[in-house]
Amino acid sequence: MLKAGTKAPDFLLPDQDGVMHSLEEYRGKKVLLYFYPKDNTTGCTRQACGYTERKPQFEEKGVQIIGISKDSVASHKRFQEKQGLSITILSDPELAAIQAYDVWHEKKMAGRTYMGVVRTTYLIDENGVILQANDKVKAASDAETMLEALG
Repeated sequence: MLKAGTKAPDFLLPDQDGVMHSLEEYRGKKVLLYFYPKDNTTGCTRQACGYTERKPQFEEKGVQIIGISKDSVASHKRFQEKQGLSITILSDPELAAIQAYDVWHEKKMAGRTYMGVVRTTYLIDENGVILQANDKVKAASDAETMLEALG
């Protein structure tokens, strides 16, 4: 995980509609960038829906919400439509941003070891510097936690 005070790496990734996004295009705005393991799983759905529900409150504070996983653009589109998501979710199947933000790690579940995305949330300031980094994310309450952190 990258630490607060670090310059956030730029990226160029497609969203659920195939539109390309870079961190640079959000310069001048705060960005809440969250990495999650997989579309349409229980925790990831709770997290994405939490951000969708609270999107107006984040926007009032001048914060753009972006989720990233290694799922495909098509998977993201199905996830968006099924869950009624209004946030931007980016596809990173090549792991470019996932590795740049140091969230690709060895994980263990049910006795097996594998590589995967560690659920991590970054708050990035208007100049592209990480203000806050959290890898102890509780999916269901992440949006609320980050809103409280914004004050």
